[in-house]
Amino acid sequence: MDQSFNAFIENSIIKNWDRDALTDYKGATLQYKDVARKIEKLHIIFEASGIQKGDKIAVCGRNSSHWGVTFLATLTYGAVIVPILHEFKADNVHNIVNHSEAKLLFVGDQVWENLNESAMPLLQGIFMMNDFTLLVSRNERVTYAREHLNEMFGRKYPKNFRKEHIHYHQDQPEELAVINYTSGTTSYSKGVMLPYRSLWSNLKFAYEVLQLEPGAKLVSMLPMAHMYGLAFEFIYEFTAGCHIYFLTRTPSPKIIFQAFADIKPNLVVAVPLIIEKIIKKNVLPKLETPTMKLLLKVPIINDKIKATIREQVVNAFGGNFFEVIIGGAAFNQEVEQFLRSIEFPYTVGYGMTECAPIICYEDWRRFKAGSCGKAAPRMEVKILSPDPEHIPGEIVCRGPNVMLGYYKNEEATAQVLDKDGWLHTGDLALMDREGNVTIKGRSKNMLLGPSGQNIYPEEIEDKLNNMPYVAESIIVQQNDRLVGLVYPDFDDAFAHGLTNEDIEHVMEENRVALNNELPAYSQLYKMKIYPEEFEKTPKKSIKRFLYQEAKG
Repeated sequence: MDQSFNAFIENSIIKNWDRDALTDYKGATLQYKDVARKIEKLHIIFEASGIQKGDKIAVCGRNSSHWGVTFLATLTYGAVIVPILHEFKADNVHNIVNHSEAKLLFVGDQVWENLNESAMPLLQGIFMMNDFTLLVSRNERVTYAREHLNEMFGRKYPKNFRKEHIHYHQDQPEELAVINYTSGTTSYSKGVMLPYRSLWSNLKFAYEVLQLEPGAKLVSMLPMAHMYGLAFEFIYEFTAGCHIYFLTRTPSPKIIFQAFADIKPNLVVAVPLIIEKIIKKNVLPKLETPTMKLLLKVPIINDKIKATIREQVVNAFGGNFFEVIIGGAAFNQEVEQFLRSIEFPYTVGYGMTECAPIICYEDWRRFKAGSCGKAAPRMEVKILSPDPEHIPGEIVCRGPNVMLGYYKNEEATAQVLDKDGWLHTGDLALMDREGNVTIKGRSKNMLLGPSGQNIYPEEIEDKLNNMPYVAESIIVQQNDRLVGLVYPDFDDAFAHGLTNEDIEHVMEENRVALNNELPAYSQLYKMKIYPEEFEKTPKKSIKRFLYQEAKG
């Protein structure tokens, strides 16, 4: 079994030479042959700058064609890519660049404004991502290479650059390819070391379940510095000859909605928040009218109406896709039930950076609602529980997707990777007889009730988030009592003429209503209103550790 990851990239460029490859939405398009030329030019810079195979190259900026080119050029050269989230604060970026010992850094313009090159003494050079201009050079070879690039390229390919010239680094399965630093939910970021086999296995998985044709279109809206977006909105599509559109700016529901309408993607890969916002803003309001509620109860009209609603939802995502894949966080149950009732083709996967990222998945036709699928191909998944069908236990997994460990951190590695190769995820779940995994919460978020009962704050939050005027919430424990921290939907409340005092009354009503649905040990003692959104990690999960001490 040939496991070369770079061979996929090489073959796709040769096979799709004249096709469109990467487009910055409302901007320029690169064909596969243009991407190949740019890769070649970066290889010339790397070589002339003295970059060796195995050296680290960091990239930090918004998604764009050149982000993709930098990624491809680094791996096909045999160097190690260190993708850094553009939303990270400057000192986080400095720390990651230093900790990874990166030799070169490619940055986006907005990121560069806030960085301080003297805080990153190990770098040989810093390049601007949008046009590869050299911003900082600490090495004459880097300066010479950038200044004489076209001349060197011309000397290397005097007759013009053709497909026959493409020969990329032959990777080995255990060789390090990516160091991906995890997001900010824990106090310290860890560098996840992903070998080529793990990229290869995730790519193979995508081919097994997704079947996109060359020329298919896709919108890249998840950050490429995260494995989820990188693997399933970029790597797979590029090797399959697809045409990828990068949104290049913050993907608000309005921009995404517009992009879906313009591009009509053949596959949609998203996090729950994006799906929920588009449905809550563009679809649900039309269903909340008394007439609609009545019609939905009449059996015969019902099916017809459901078909109409399904069409509306499908069109909200461009109307041309075969499935919507959701991952990265828990899905709101009310929205999921709604999608289920109109037979919308969605599925929820489960993964983590440490598996680059996929652990569980199931095709939408066989997908069990509320679950996150079954063990992905080549992966073994177990639940550490005496009775996995009824008692939640920690999810552990092993297989080719699993990381090598955390970079320069053996202690953290030993905490999650055991001697038999099982990765301990820190997530709790049930598994039914068919192997469907249903997540019950992060084990580190689990709270203990007065008599040692397990309380999963996410389950209470899920209910609370569906109550009037609640935008988002966190459940915390204070002196053995549960408190609901709520950021209200102020826009909606003020639009309905509510005052701040009214909002407090509504939240108290919500608390009473919620307690009616909860067992005694997980009832809320009080609500506390927050004036602004909770701080989130790049994957849009709330940074819980910041709110544990919330007094009041």
